[in-house]
Amino acid sequence: MGDVLKDLTAGTVGGAANLIVGHPFDTIKVKLQSQPAPAPGQLPKYAGAIDAVKQTIAAEGPRGLYKGMGAPLATVAAFNALLFSVRGQMEAILRSEPGVPLTVKQQFIAGAGAGVAASFLACPTELIKCRLQAQSSLAEAAAASGVAVPKGPIDVAKHVVRDAGARGLFKGLVPTMGREVPGNAVMFGVYEAAKQYLAGGPDTSNLGRGSQIMAGGLAGAAFWLSVYPTDVVKSVIQVDDYKKPRYSGSLDAVRKIVAADGVKGLYKGFGPAMARSVPANAATFVAYEITRSALG
Repeated sequence: MGDVLKDLTAGTVGGAANLIVGHPFDTIKVKLQSQPAPAPGQLPKYAGAIDAVKQTIAAEGPRGLYKGMGAPLATVAAFNALLFSVRGQMEAILRSEPGVPLTVKQQFIAGAGAGVAASFLACPTELIKCRLQAQSSLAEAAAASGVAVPKGPIDVAKHVVRDAGARGLFKGLVPTMGREVPGNAVMFGVYEAAKQYLAGGPDTSNLGRGSQIMAGGLAGAAFWLSVYPTDVVKSVIQVDDYKKPRYSGSLDAVRKIVAADGVKGLYKGFGPAMARSVPANAATFVAYEITRSALG
């Protein structure tokens, strides 16, 4: 089996593990990010992450925490296969000679390159996922205007294409790239740095699962710490109305978020994102490493 196919397979397994472990946290993150600003004198829809969990379960049951999972699950094979295979190919280009481990700096570069490629697949997938996850907020606006709320991923895609054409599926591409490129550079770089630190040198082939879990968790936390405000901007743009948009672009979204809520508005949902990042990314990397090793 060629290296590309091995990376495709292992990346798919890693992505599935990430979704299963992390999607409920992601749902709460998007709900907090996209909730509308309350009217003067009114309280926000969600008081915080725990309140968002309670309201979601009360209204939709536990399955509500997995709302929107269909879209990323349907494309997880393509997304993670692309991410890890492009990273693998960049490793081959950057490697000085066969079998030599990449330096931490080279892993940063490989991760950034993988992030560029992954952005074009991540954007429409994230848009559909976010619009489903934020559906309770969107439903209120839709009810006021007499518009039916989409029922699932395919229905969301149809509504988007109807309102904005196929290009509407790529709304938020700029902030998506602003998240994926530096985020993956940091994630893969920190993962390699942590592995080398735990291994006591550049040879990390004998690291145990516990060390891989720790390195993966640190890498995931580093991803969100480095790009979280960009993710907030991406989410609000992707759930924004197409016909009467509130935001004209990324910079306008930043200005309006800060004007309404201060800088802390750029960190809405940060708690669930960080709570998700450690177990979800640990699962991703461990599943990837196990699968890649099993394939030889």
